[in-house]
Amino acid sequence: MQLGSLQVVSVPVGDQERAKAFYINTLGFTLRADNPMGEGQRWVEVAPPRGDTSLTLVTWFPTMPPGSLKGIVLNTTDIEADYAALGARGVTFGGPIEQAPWGTFATFDDPDGNAWVLTQTQAVGSR
Repeated sequence: MQLGSLQVVSVPVGDQERAKAFYINTLGFTLRADNPMGEGQRWVEVAPPRGDTSLTLVTWFPTMPPGSLKGIVLNTTDIEADYAALGARGVTFGGPIEQAPWGTFATFDDPDGNAWVLTQTQAVGSR
C-alpha cells in the first residue's frame, strides 16, 4: 500500500462565510481555496499556517449536520501563548489548560459547535 497523509477533512458548518471568517481571522488559518463547485455550492478550504492537512467547510452532507464533528486535534508547540492569543481573538475555551499524562490541552468550539482540542504533547521521555 502507498497511503500517505490526510489531505482534506470536511468540517460541517451552517454558514460558510461565518466559518471562513472564524478560521481565518480568529484561528489564523490560511485560505487555500474559495471556489464555486456547482449549483449553489462553494469549495472553501482552509489550513493551519504550518499544517499539511486542509479543512473544507461543508454545507452539503445531510449526514453531517453543522457542529457534528468532535475531537479535532490542533497541535501547538506553545499552548500557553496560543491559548492566550486565541482567547484575545475571541475564542471561548471550555476551561483552563489541563495537564494529562501525554501533554497539555484546552478545548473550544467553532461557531457551529464543532469541538476542537488545542494540545501540546510532551516530548518522549519527558514525563
